[in-house]
Amino acid sequence: MRFFGVGLVLIGIILSSCATEVDGYLLEGEFTGELEDGTAVYLKAMNEQNRLVEVDTAYLEAGTFQFEGKTEIPELHYLFVDQIRGNIPVVLEDGKIEVNAQKDSLAFASVSGTQQNEYFQNYLLHSREISLKVASIQRDASTATATRDTAVVNSLRDEYIELQNEARAYEVDFIKGQPNALISLLLLERVNATKTIPETEIMELFNSLSPELQNSAIGSKLKVALERGAKVAIGAIAPNFSAPTPGGQQLSLNEVLGKVTILDFWAAWCKPCRAENPNLVKVYEAHKDKGLSIIGVSLDRKAEDWIKAIEVDNLSWHQVSNVRYFDEIAALYNVRAIPASFILDENGVIVAKNLRGAALGEKISELLP
Repeated sequence: MRFFGVGLVLIGIILSSCATEVDGYLLEGEFTGELEDGTAVYLKAMNEQNRLVEVDTAYLEAGTFQFEGKTEIPELHYLFVDQIRGNIPVVLEDGKIEVNAQKDSLAFASVSGTQQNEYFQNYLLHSREISLKVASIQRDASTATATRDTAVVNSLRDEYIELQNEARAYEVDFIKGQPNALISLLLLERVNATKTIPETEIMELFNSLSPELQNSAIGSKLKVALERGAKVAIGAIAPNFSAPTPGGQQLSLNEVLGKVTILDFWAAWCKPCRAENPNLVKVYEAHKDKGLSIIGVSLDRKAEDWIKAIEVDNLSWHQVSNVRYFDEIAALYNVRAIPASFILDENGVIVAKNLRGAALGEKISELLP
């Protein structure tokens, strides 16, 4: 079980003097433990494809290393040491940055000296506390499972859920309290990807960030995603589209709107989609005479796979597909993973999203009693 994806969890905050004036950034590091002179230390960053790329290389001398340069805006980087497992996240920004680490436990490194790194360290300090609680629950759960102590397992599950809620609340509070922190923007980017809070609240948090963060490369990208998401948020009118049916005719969303409409994004290759289809069939059979309409949008690559899956799963409702994987319709609805679904009222207004299993049946029964 993992909560945090912004880098490896670190411990410790070592306050250091910022009195030294630096033109650009000066990143100085020291490792304790036996490391040979000449060992390479790599400074890396994520590129636009979300891959780590090397930015600079330094070499250890008596356990120390140094990077110098200039950066226009603070950006998250990672320090890697040749033949040493793990990495150290560092916010690279103008100023003097100090890194202290032990070669056998990079996760316990400390980074200090600039404001953004102080923000980052404060966040990581609390996140580690939560991670330690998670580890404790995992150990206890493993023991309880081995002894078949169902009561303890259930109790630990409830404790874990509470811990998840605590982690989410902490992240939101951190973003609200630190609108100038790069980590706040990175957290918000992840919150948006996982949709752990309502989209309207995500937009409010984004608007509370400093203009510098909003206009940064990450901020600009997130803004586009949020604006795209707002167009298909609950309360918005579902954008119309058209695509070919299995028979080759063009069919639009607006043509098939019922009293209630389920817009279902799926594919033959998607196992969770196929697993949900029997439930969707059950819901449709129970409510089709009351005004329920369903239109499936397949993200298959091969028409034969799509058509065969419709037959095998007994999907008797409207189906369309461009047979182009995550195509323009998926992009229009900000769909990045499937299954994904939208429930629309008779006017095409989105009233619910991504309901599955019993929750889907309950919602449709509520709308079409």
